[in-house]
Amino acid sequence: MSSPLLPVLPPRLDLGMVAVASGVHPELVLRFVELGLVPTSRDGSGRLWFTPAAPELVRRIVRLHADLSLNYAAVALVIDLLARIDVLESRQWEIHSGKENRQWR
Repeated sequence: MSSPLLPVLPPRLDLGMVAVASGVHPELVLRFVELGLVPTSRDGSGRLWFTPAAPELVRRIVRLHADLSLNYAAVALVIDLLARIDVLESRQWEIHSGKENRQWR
């Protein structure tokens, strides 16, 4: 007898959970959302939901702003550049480790 498959929801965090996990006030998290620095989704009732990576992203934004005195526009650029570096480094590792998936386009 087979059982019906239940939908699997991705793990998600609410505003309070992100604020506590990142060590900042919820209003600061909301400001980062309004500035487009932290992605969110909304459910049917309009409640904000965050990915599990959001607390680390919030901590990174706070560090860049405080330690390097960057404005939030510069913080967005730095975060984008760091993400691109991560992609390039993982690609380089694939190539040098011989695990490259050779797909010609």
